[in-house]
Formats: sequence, C-alpha cells, structure tokens
Amino acid sequence: MRDVIIVGGGPAGLSAALILGRCRRRVLLIDAGHPRNAVTPRMHGFLGRDGHAPGSLREEGRRELAAYDTVEIWDGRVVDAVRAPEGFRVVMDDQRRADARRMILATGLRTDLPAVEGFSEFWGHGVHHCPYCDGYENRDRPLAVYGPGESAKGLALELTAWSRDLILCTDGPCDLAEAEQDRLARHGIRIEERAVARLEGEDGRFCRVRLRDGQALECGALFFTTGPCIPSPLVERLGCDLSRKGTVPTGDYEETNVPGLYVAGDASRRVQLAIVAAAEGAMAAFAINTELLREDTR
Repeated sequence: MRDVIIVGGGPAGLSAALILGRCRRRVLLIDAGHPRNAVTPRMHGFLGRDGHAPGSLREEGRRELAAYDTVEIWDGRVVDAVRAPEGFRVVMDDQRRADARRMILATGLRTDLPAVEGFSEFWGHGVHHCPYCDGYENRDRPLAVYGPGESAKGLALELTAWSRDLILCTDGPCDLAEAEQDRLARHGIRIEERAVARLEGEDGRFCRVRLRDGQALECGALFFTTGPCIPSPLVERLGCDLSRKGTVPTGDYEETNVPGLYVAGDASRRVQLAIVAAAEGAMAAFAINTELLREDTR
C-alpha cells in the first residue's frame, strides 16, 4: 500500500511527486508518455524554462525525482482505476496493479482538431489554440482565426493584443449579429465566410488557408477555437463531476467530489498553462500530505 498514486507524468504529476517525495511519502508516478504538448517545439510562459522544449522539462523532472528513494516511476498506461477499501487501485495495460491511500489524476486533456485537411499536419507548427503560449512568437504577423462566428469572436478580439492584421474564417455563415460584426470591423478584424478547403504550408510550417473556390489567404499563423475538452476515461470511471467544458471542478487544493481523489493540471478547472499545472500539482501534494499526517497522528 503506497501513500499516493499519480497518473500522468507532465508538469502537474512531476511537481506533485517532487513535493510528496520531499515529504517522504511512498509515491508511484505512472506516465503513459503521450503529453498534450508533444507536438509543440517550444514551451512558453514557464518561468526559468521559457522557450525550452517540453520534453526537457519531463526529462529534468525525472532526473530530480531519482534523488528521492520513496518515489517510483512506472512507464505505461493505466487501463482501469477503482475505489478500494483503503483508497484506490489501478490496473496497467501490462496487468501490473498498485494500491494507494490517495490518488492524483494529472492526465491532462485531449484536443480534437477540426476536420479540415492540414490541421493535424501543422498542429503546433503554425496552427495553435492558445495565444498565451504562441501569440508572442507570431506578433505583428497576419493571423487567421478559425471557428464558428460566436465562439471564435472572443478569440479574434483577444488576438488584437498580438496583431492588428486579423481575419476570422468561419467556414460558412458567421451567424453574428450586425452589432458584433461592426465591433470586429472597428478593431480591424475581417470576416471570411467562404468555405475552407484545407490548410497549406511550406517546409513543414503552416502559411496559408486555401478556400474551396481556390483563393488563398496568406497567414503567419492560425489560431482556432476548441470545443469541449475530452478528459481521461479514468475521470468518469472514478466518479468525478464534470463541467460543461469537460474539465473537473476542483476545490482550493485540487480536491474533487470523490474523497481522496485530486485532479491537477489541464484536466482541472484553472488556466491551461504548464506553469499553472505545476503549481496545481504542488498544491494537491501539500493537501494530501496534510491529510495523511492528520490520519497518521490521530
């Protein structure tokens, strides 16, 4: 029986494991090795690591965890997780099993890309969804925003902090009220309602939107709106509540509605930035250690 099982080896999971290791807790960190930001060449907005490759954070985190003899790492995928009499039990894809008194899900989310040719090819290479992560590198360039009018309107206005050359591609009628169209126009945002055929690029990077009528819109980058997020099946398997956006509503220290279960990182309710995920992992670890101390000294 371990103290804590952490599912997910990204910033949230690594940070939680580090804090718990320093508390001399018996920790099992399980990492499937498929991070959400794997396609991104550079990670931004993370103090001390701005511009570093995302994989470097994971490698350095693992190296640091190796100094703590109560922290163990398993590579592989959790296929099932259940409530056990004394906590939680996980089953791996290779049939290994583990039990712990507490659990942290740091599994992140999956982003479903629009069903348009080129999105998956240029995802992370000129095609982005977060201006806080990739807006600065594309500042003052012509930018396209892709998505239905109402949902993409906010993203287009948000991007005016990085560029004043913006075009909103709604891939069909924008369905925006005249007042909203006027608002976009006042900020220099053009609306393109013609259907999009595909995204095109050069040297592995996106550079234009090709419309179905053959016309091309040259762009420095494209940002798109995402639909509801898709959480790990373990989130629902363990009985977590879900918001309309597909994230888990958590408390001040990342606790969920399931006693003893915490969710940290992109799958929880806060801003989806790597540095925020790391902070959430640390907060969850602090709360768990406090709980276990109370139990052990009762």
